[in-house]
Amino acid sequence: MSFLYKADPARGAVWARLFAERAPEAGFRMWPDVGDARDVRYLAAWKPPEDLHLLLPNVEVVFSTGAGIDQFDLSLIPAHVPVVRMVEPGIIEGMVEYVTQAVLTLHRDIFAYARQQAAREWTELTVVPAGERRVGVLGLGMLGQAVLGELRRFGFDCAGWSRTPREVEGVNCYAGYASLNAFLARTDYLICLLPLTATTRGILDKRLLSGLPRGASLINVGRGGHLNQYDLLALLDSGHLANAILDVTDPEPLPASHPLWAHPNVRITPHIASATRPETAVEVVLDNLRRHRDGLPMIGQIDRSQGY
Repeated sequence: MSFLYKADPARGAVWARLFAERAPEAGFRMWPDVGDARDVRYLAAWKPPEDLHLLLPNVEVVFSTGAGIDQFDLSLIPAHVPVVRMVEPGIIEGMVEYVTQAVLTLHRDIFAYARQQAAREWTELTVVPAGERRVGVLGLGMLGQAVLGELRRFGFDCAGWSRTPREVEGVNCYAGYASLNAFLARTDYLICLLPLTATTRGILDKRLLSGLPRGASLINVGRGGHLNQYDLLALLDSGHLANAILDVTDPEPLPASHPLWAHPNVRITPHIASATRPETAVEVVLDNLRRHRDGLPMIGQIDRSQGY
């Protein structure tokens, strides 16, 4: 039996050390050093090999090394093989940090002050209480709930939207597409934390974003595929949207000529909002290996019918 890692090699070196210390019996190997492919029972990957079913005929579980699995082509993974996304503290903490600073950047008018600085202008803007700012999160999964929990501490008026009903303490929860317009109408800062599926691809388009109040702003930390980037540019240029903070784009990286790079009301970061931390990621994976061997549900196992 062996465990095969196929992702960032620098992080993989840490995984290798931790497996050697904590689970030497797992037979850790790092791609492309597959060894005897028939011995591989577990695969952890950012993108599995396209010929997975032929290359690793005895694989029992495929783990994503990231929080999402939209980079996977599930049709290439045999239907009987469970797919497990990464659920670990580092991803959550990083996302909470990033989104909190993004909301505070908008709330405390940092875009406006940056323009003033460039013009060598010293003008004090009125500070609005956090309770008068309405934050809305698309997606009430693990990350969405954690983000809202932190933003509530600052006093923001928090709401969340999900496809199916959820209850989150201190948060106005909206569910289903029939409630989406009402959710958008009360949102000043829209945060996208949806999984990327066939249904949500392109969801942040002119129609949806126009449902926000004039002067609202967007924070996209989901996936670049959620956003119609040219619809966003049009709404920024018309003044309907004030600002956008994008940690994800499509493609990644954007071509150097793309107009988003130079737009004064857009800030772009290179998909760094959160990342798995090898130390905690390995603990989560080892726990799931134990669960799998004991016939227990694995943490983060996806529902293939939903795509997440």
